[in-house]
This record gives sequence, structure tokens and C-alpha cells, in this order.
Amino acid sequence: LVDAYGSPTAQQDLSFFAKAFGGPTPTFQAVFPLGSPDYGNPTGNGVAQSGPNSADGWAGEANLDVQWAYAMAPKANVVLLATPPAETQGVQGLPNLMKAIDWAIDAYPSGTVFSMSFGTDEQTFGSQPAASAQFAKFDATFQRGLARGDTFFSSAGDNGSSGSLRSHRASTVATSPEVSYPNVSPYVTSVGGTQVQSGWTWNPTEDKPFLLSGARNPSYWAWTPGGSTEPVWNESWASIATGGGLSSVYSRPSFQDGVATVVGQHRGVPDVAWNAAVNGGVLVYHSFFPTLEGSPTWSVYGGTSASSPQVAAVTAIANQARASANKTPIGNLNQVIYSSSFNRSAAFSDVVPRTYGKSPSGVLQNNQLWDLGSGGFVTPDPVPGFATTTGYDLTTGWGSPNAPGYITQLVAAQ
Repeated sequence: LVDAYGSPTAQQDLSFFAKAFGGPTPTFQAVFPLGSPDYGNPTGNGVAQSGPNSADGWAGEANLDVQWAYAMAPKANVVLLATPPAETQGVQGLPNLMKAIDWAIDAYPSGTVFSMSFGTDEQTFGSQPAASAQFAKFDATFQRGLARGDTFFSSAGDNGSSGSLRSHRASTVATSPEVSYPNVSPYVTSVGGTQVQSGWTWNPTEDKPFLLSGARNPSYWAWTPGGSTEPVWNESWASIATGGGLSSVYSRPSFQDGVATVVGQHRGVPDVAWNAAVNGGVLVYHSFFPTLEGSPTWSVYGGTSASSPQVAAVTAIANQARASANKTPIGNLNQVIYSSSFNRSAAFSDVVPRTYGKSPSGVLQNNQLWDLGSGGFVTPDPVPGFATTTGYDLTTGWGSPNAPGYITQLVAAQ
């Protein structure tokens, strides 16, 4: 689980998480191959953006990754691989994160599964030739790992089809669809987002999430008991949705030839998906930085940062089962799941368009963001989204792994 900074309380918080849910004692270690982060000044007063000013925010990310990888594979050897600087739009942090991964490929056994909950918009790297040259350097690390039987996952992002341009602190929103690296690398399996509605069904009648008082608007947040659906992740109330779309740097990899009608001549992402919603999110325990965060507590987390470590953990179970069957690790997962011989109907739950309630934002059919407009109503963002369809699509890939079937099919793969 690869994160900038890591978390100063990752181990004790994971132990508390495991006890709270009655799980086995975790096997866990935090490693810092490029040196220990500075936890003494987590807000970084007067420190540059890529200095130790983001430790508090990244600690939550690290706890999320660690605890929910454990939740899926509680007997796995969970490793938090952390680096000192923050990942800030590819400037300083991303190269160090890649150096740490390169170190870990040699340090851990063949068949190690990596999850990366960070990303940098393709346009940050400049022109197509410049970006391609930089990506090739990073991709050499992934290729080396795949050759050893390792597997790499990355979150597809939480900004829908939109991204940030290279400007002052990347604060300008792109006016055209955008995807991020490393999830767009063909050597990485990109994980998009869904919203699991299990035992409840959203039933909105108005596109106004909050009242003037700031309280939740019952007409937007209404739900009915019962039901079991899994639409694409697109929460209009917070202007967050699964990343996904077409690369402007990579051409279509050969494993996507079978979905050429969807991706055209470009690398398309994501490849798979998993629950990423905040409304229906996951519980994470944290006790880090009490002067900032207060007393130890539980918080609800979402985003594709929750999706990637969970799919990675389920894949680690598949690798363990393959080892028991005297088979090599799965390695390059994309080559497997796109293969015509792979039984995707048994391995994945296909995500299709769903309509909830009677308001426009209840039609969950793409990853176009929603913006807060006049009067507190949400309206579609100008940047178009990509459609969620039957079969492969650019919001949820092949769908969400049906864990037992997914594992069985990966074990059966050659």
C-alpha cells in the first residue's frame, strides 16, 4: 500500500480496527525506504506545498488503505510503503513514490500486490512527447514488477471525467475530459468506483442536497428500505465521481483490442471498479495527530482510494490460492481479465445505468460531475462524462469483482 508520509499510528489503529471487528491479529509493517517522514509538523506552517504540510491528510489515506486491505484479506502480510514528501501533481512526490515501489519489488516476494491511491493528471507532464518520455521511465518499474509476477493497482480518481491543468498549484479545472497517471499506465490495473446500495435504495425528489441552514435536504437524501443495487459512483451532493476516460498519451494496448469500439485508439480506464461512495462508505479508525484531529475516533471514508486497496487485497487471496494449486502468481492482471478465455460473467458484476427517485441527479449513468448552482441546486458540469453501459465501459471497466467468482476464475487462468 503505497502512500506519501504514511501514518504515525498506522499499526496501533489497525490493531484497534481488527479487534473492533473480531478479526485475527494483523501481520503488518510500515517501511520507509527513502527515509522517515517528518511527523513533528503535520501542518507545515511556512513550509512549501510538497514539504511536510500534508502529513495529517495523508495519514487518513494511509489508515484507509491499511485497514481496508486488511478487511478484505485479514491474514495477508500488509505493508505500508511510505515516502517523505507529498505527491503534488508530479513535481516532487511522484518520483519518490516510484523509487519506493522500485525498492519494494526487490525487497518482497514474487506475487506481491501493490495498491496506489494517488494520481497526477496527464496534462501535468506537458506535451504528449514529454509525458510519454516521463511515463516510460516510471513504467519501467511496473514492467520489472510484472516480469516477477507482481500486480499493480491504482485508483482511477474522484473527479469524474474532469482534471486539473498545470497552473498555480494545479488549481485550474480542465475544460475537457482528463485522466491521471499511474492508473492510466497499461501496466497498471485501474480501479474505478461504484456505490453499493445494500438494504437501502436512494429515492431523491429534488436536486438540492442542503437547506439554507446547512442541514441535509430530506427530499434529496430520501431513501427506501430494501433493495440491492450497485450503480456507477457519482455523488452530486459533493461533486465527486469515479475517474475514467481515454488517455491522451497512451495508444490502445493490445489487451484492449476487444473493446476497441469503446476506447478507439486510446488506452481506456478504468479496468475494474469497487465501492467508492461516501454515502455508503467505509469506517476507518484513527488516533493520529490529536492536536489537529482531536480524540481517537471513527470516520467514514470513500473515493476510489477505498476501491483500489480492496480489489488488491482480494487479488492477493487469489494469488495465495494459485500458490496452493502450484501455479505462479497472476502478474499482469490486465492480460488475464481482457482475455477472451476469461469468464467475466462469473468474475464481475456488470454495472449498468440506474435511475433512483424522480430528480435528474438520481439518474446514475456516467461520470459527469455535478456543480453547486444557484439556490443550492446541483447542475451538470460543462465537461461531459463517459457513459456507463452493459459490458466494458469507461467508468467501471468490466464491473466490480464478485469476490468468490473472481478468485475462482483467477485461479483457473493459465
